[in-house]
Amino acid sequence: MDERVKIVFGLLGGLAMFLYGMNSMSDALQKAAGERMKRILGFLTKNPLMGALAGALVTAVLQSSSATTVMVIGFVSAGLMSLPQAISVIFGANIGTTMTAQLMAFKISNYIYPIIFIGFIMNFVFKKEKIRNVGMVIFSFGLLFEGIEVMGGVMKPLASSAIFVDLMGKVSEIPVLGVVLGAVMTLVVQSSSATIAVLQNFASQPGPDGIHSVIGLAGAIPILFGDNIGTTITALLASIGQSKNAKRTAIAHSTFNITGTILFMFLIRPLAAFVQWISPKGDELDIISRQIANAHTTFNVACTLIWLPLIPVMVKIVKFIIRGEDKKNSEGFVAKYLDDKAMSQPAAAIYMAAKEISRLSVHAGKMIGAMKNAIEKRNITDIRDKYVDEHDKVKELQNIIVDFITKLISSGNLTEKQAEQAAGLMVVSNNIERIADRCDEVDGLYKKILDNGQLLSDAAIADLTACMDMTEKLFGESMNAIITGDSETPDKVAADKKKIRKLQRQAGKAHLARVKKNTCVRSLTADYSALLYSMDRMADNCISIAEEAIDDFTFDKLDIENMDSDSEVMVKAGAQA
Repeated sequence: MDERVKIVFGLLGGLAMFLYGMNSMSDALQKAAGERMKRILGFLTKNPLMGALAGALVTAVLQSSSATTVMVIGFVSAGLMSLPQAISVIFGANIGTTMTAQLMAFKISNYIYPIIFIGFIMNFVFKKEKIRNVGMVIFSFGLLFEGIEVMGGVMKPLASSAIFVDLMGKVSEIPVLGVVLGAVMTLVVQSSSATIAVLQNFASQPGPDGIHSVIGLAGAIPILFGDNIGTTITALLASIGQSKNAKRTAIAHSTFNITGTILFMFLIRPLAAFVQWISPKGDELDIISRQIANAHTTFNVACTLIWLPLIPVMVKIVKFIIRGEDKKNSEGFVAKYLDDKAMSQPAAAIYMAAKEISRLSVHAGKMIGAMKNAIEKRNITDIRDKYVDEHDKVKELQNIIVDFITKLISSGNLTEKQAEQAAGLMVVSNNIERIADRCDEVDGLYKKILDNGQLLSDAAIADLTACMDMTEKLFGESMNAIITGDSETPDKVAADKKKIRKLQRQAGKAHLARVKKNTCVRSLTADYSALLYSMDRMADNCISIAEEAIDDFTFDKLDIENMDSDSEVMVKAGAQA
């Protein structure tokens, strides 16, 4: 086979192995630590510095700034994160992604195959999902290093090629050429980690003198800048079709790297000198990989420190580029928090679904309150339009939620725990919809009574109102159990269910006693009993929701600070009831 063909195939094969290992490791890390990511992102309510820290930690876990950026864009688009918060996380993500280059700088070529073997055994032999995920992380880690070794082996002839030596000389003399080269490489590969790994490997090859690097640190730094610019294309692609704030977040990512590159293009020599000072000493060929990793980290840390106090300025810049506000759609027929692009990030998708179900419960709660007022005031006409509107919102939103959770479960990205959480979300969502349907039954029955020109006695109305009041309280308590994870609330819900059932039995008996005394109309008995039965079924649905909390399922203790005001009111009402 021709030598050039061998080099091309070797580079492509090694790159494929590296990318597969990187993606597999990212997926396995996400499954192993996905729940912790949500807790890390809880820091976002604090301040920009904590947001940057959260972005750095999440990216270090995922080993992918692109994955973090896509997740953040989804959160911004769903309204779960403000633009300044998102920008601070993006800044931190740029620091977190440098951890990959730091890992690549380790010399572990003698241990690659044992690492691959150990990871394979852990993933293949053990049945426990957490151990298998850790095994896949180790296996993928070894695989990506093997990919680097393959690429390094085929690049040795390139280092002695007169054409490549001449090209690298031009890159050192014309830094802009290196920036363009790095950006194009990353645009093609769609992974800055891969192109930086290639750069580290290539820079470790000896030049014509056999002693110094074929490119040198000063020549590698501009290419490194280009890699940072090229990786922002993933964020820009993820923002297509998203909200204006999501697009602004992606543009902030690009602006961060472009402005940092422009600044440091005038400081390449001082940056190289600083990196050489903080890096280990030794022969250039042995330490340049670590020097490139340190340059990558230094560049991103410096840019973050510069931009963090200037987040308001960044916000103004991106709002100037993307002007105006999003057109507001009808709240009831459009999901506020769901984003299909988050399917690849299950922890984020489950968080979004929980928030949307919390919103669904608010509309169902409004239906219960409206029906209680209609019964109490003996007038269903005044609240009819609002009631029907709320019911339409519940039905439409439920269909969207079910579709989202179904796609999430079928994506194949969920761990066993996440699959259980998704199933629990479905149960809660379905029971909220059934409560809305029961309210509709109450509406139909009560309307039938009023349309027939018949009136329930004041005592009957008082009993129905008391039952609806208890049902409203029960619903608030059951949602409180799910949203806050309060372990004592499910027992309280179960106790209140017994109270409401007793209240319904007493109401039924009292009605028959009034019929016997002719103070209530006998022909209304069937409809009155049906009203009580519908309320009883609503209470059963509330119990089903609370039982999910008994089974240790909650909305992962959603941050009350970030919850919709209506949802917060419902939670507090349930807690105080």
